[in-house]
Amino acid sequence: MSSKPSDTFLKRDIITGSRRFSNYFWTFVLFVGGSGFLLTGISSYLKNNLLFFIHSNELTFLPQGLVMTFYGVVAISLSVYISLTIFWDVGSGYNEFDRQKQLIRIVRLGFPGKNRKILLVYPFKNIKSIKLNIQDGINPKRIIYLCTKDQREIPLTPVEQPRSLDVLENEASELARFLNINLEGL
Repeated sequence: MSSKPSDTFLKRDIITGSRRFSNYFWTFVLFVGGSGFLLTGISSYLKNNLLFFIHSNELTFLPQGLVMTFYGVVAISLSVYISLTIFWDVGSGYNEFDRQKQLIRIVRLGFPGKNRKILLVYPFKNIKSIKLNIQDGINPKRIIYLCTKDQREIPLTPVEQPRSLDVLENEASELARFLNINLEGL
């Protein structure tokens, strides 16, 4: 999230969507691994080695070759799905806080279709606080939420590797100061 001096009337935080290194990495790994499994399964069916470094004539098609073919198809399908989310940049957008107009705009891109662009607009008078949610453990979560008076919690941080506590706390307190509202969860 970007930061601007507190004397400005507009603060905009750019959110990174699916175009992250981890998605590129997993797309490549799933495609290469899935292709290997698929070709091995097909080789066991044809009784002919399609990959020179794998001796698939030792595999019987039922059940090993069939299972390898299934795993290959699933892995390649997942890699295509992740590739499409990267291409469409699902989840990207921005959070805009406008003190002059007293509005908060949260804009994200979704999957193609009628509702591809997601736009949430909240007036300042409907905002209760900024909440910082920190959960450590096997699946850590470090998220800044925008809390409304009707008990909604809208996440403002992008999906990524958890950031350091210092950075997250500074962003949350800076945003609460900018909006002149309370900060919860510290």
